[in-house]
Amino acid sequence: MGSRKGSAKAKKQAEFKASLSGASYGDLFDAESRRREQGAREREAALRYKACGRKNRYNSRLEAEAAIAACEDYGTRGLHCYKCEYCKGWHLTSHSYDN
Repeated sequence: MGSRKGSAKAKKQAEFKASLSGASYGDLFDAESRRREQGAREREAALRYKACGRKNRYNSRLEAEAAIAACEDYGTRGLHCYKCEYCKGWHLTSHSYDN
């Protein structure tokens, strides 16, 4: 178990900073922050594509419900529509949502 003394902690931090070999202490953590931000942007883009980008968009609930009726004419049952949080349009789903 390590020491709880402030001087021991400062000594360990100084040793760590010295061991970075060329990269500054701040640069290392800045790079990690940029990596995490990039990952968050990529995850958000993937979620947006899955939730909105690959689906048909209807401008109103009436259009979406008309599409549901047309699908039922061809035998597809159990579709529902929902308002998209990304594009503010309407999409169809087979999951039931409370609108």
